[in-house]
Amino acid sequence: MLTAKQVEQALDRLYKAATDQVPRDAAVAVVGIRTRGETLAARMVGRLRADLPGRTVNHGILDITFYRDDLSRRRGAPLVRATEIDFDLDDAWVILVDDVLQTGRSIRAALDALHDFGRPRVVRLAVLIDRGGRQLPIAADYIGKQLDVPDNQTVRVKLKENDGQEGVFICSK
Repeated sequence: MLTAKQVEQALDRLYKAATDQVPRDAAVAVVGIRTRGETLAARMVGRLRADLPGRTVNHGILDITFYRDDLSRRRGAPLVRATEIDFDLDDAWVILVDDVLQTGRSIRAALDALHDFGRPRVVRLAVLIDRGGRQLPIAADYIGKQLDVPDNQTVRVKLKENDGQEGVFICSK
């Protein structure tokens, strides 16, 4: 569905939209939701640090496993990895990053988890792909690409750091 070049263009749109709104006086934190959200967040942090020399841009990784509302429905033991937020979130301007937004349930879990680490001034949601299909009233503030994908299909984001290739693919469930 999206080539590596189109993913890069979507990331550029996402980055520009997010950074245009960050106040110059705010403490900035970019927090990625494991797994591909953390990769996208790392890319964003690298660009922010290059574009905002002298400003502190904190980078965190959030594992939402225990905050999911479907944890009891999943088979087998959940794969839990560490959350890595070693900075103060109180009064920070947080950009929460994920790869695909569909139902909103992962984002709800991420917001619950994030608030265990402090009370940010504001949280803005940045997603590479918004595919629609919301079950909760959650919307992204910054979107790389909007796709209309039927419920019987899934969106798979592949990033070179995680998968050895770059692209967005639509697959049958």
